[in-house]
Amino acid sequence: MNPLVLTSRLDVPLVPDAPGARDLLQRELSKPEYQTAQPSLWDIISKAFWDWVNSLRVPGDGPFTGLFPIIAMTVVVVGIVIAFIVWGVPRINRRSTRQLDLFGERDDRTADQLRRDARTAAGAGDWTVALQELYRAIARGLSERTIVVVSPGTTAHGFAAQAAAAFPAEGRALERAADVFDAVRYLAATGTEEQYRELEALDARLATAAPAFLAEPEDVLR
Repeated sequence: MNPLVLTSRLDVPLVPDAPGARDLLQRELSKPEYQTAQPSLWDIISKAFWDWVNSLRVPGDGPFTGLFPIIAMTVVVVGIVIAFIVWGVPRINRRSTRQLDLFGERDDRTADQLRRDARTAAGAGDWTVALQELYRAIARGLSERTIVVVSPGTTAHGFAAQAAAAFPAEGRALERAADVFDAVRYLAATGTEEQYRELEALDARLATAAPAFLAEPEDVLR
């Protein structure tokens, strides 16, 4: 063998120093076979969850010692279901998820804003506008409470049908309110103070009433 080649090979250290060893280890672990073997985020979360469940033990040797994790999980699931029934789907950002379309018009006002505008119109004696604004306020209010789903294309009577399913005792009042809204909005009818006061009373009752159930999006009536 060429002496120069042998000499150059002997110059390479058999045991790398710390920085060299770290570099070699990083290159080795970056290979695809090592990356695919790493646990995913879901694996880590699910393992931590089941480790917590398995850690639930009742001290002693009673008959329910082994069943305690199952009982605890059942209690948690039942609690979540009850929370959904009572409070509905969590709303992270109500304003960002609220439908802007309201009975064929783009409207991003809240229920409270619509009620204020209705009172302003009523104070000016414009019962036609006041009725329209207040009916929109009722629809937006129940939508904000996630009791009904008001989407583009939902009509005044479609909303009334949804709301009546959640508040059966108010079914006839909601139907009359939808008739009045359509009359003043589309048929050029003139609203009256009596109609406005009736709608105002309906709004007050709905604001404090508990719904019979929460309407599902697939149950929306057009």
